[in-house]
Amino acid sequence: MLEISAGEFVGKLSRRVRERLWTKVRELAGNGRALLVYQTQNEQGYTFETHDHHWEPADFDGLTLMRRPSQATKKSPKLKPGWSNAAKRRKYGGKGPGGKNTRGEADER
Repeated sequence: MLEISAGEFVGKLSRRVRERLWTKVRELAGNGRALLVYQTQNEQGYTFETHDHHWEPADFDGLTLMRRPSQATKKSPKLKPGWSNAAKRRKYGGKGPGGKNTRGEADER
């Protein structure tokens, strides 16, 4: 195989060698990502496998495409319950509940 760019290898391998090489790549990659693309007898002429990649191959009517996770599946940080200081200022006109400024000071009027 030839390394055409850092970490990108190209070559023509037998199925047996490709499968053994892919097993070794997954072992050595650990938590890193790896992608294998190889020629097959299908409409696209190739297929691919992934290791520890957040995009997943998905079959769509015989075509293998990469499915990217939707924004809804990403975990958002937990927010504290209740109103933000900015929301309190908007709601109470610069004063918090009870006639106090949102900074905790009493109104001087």
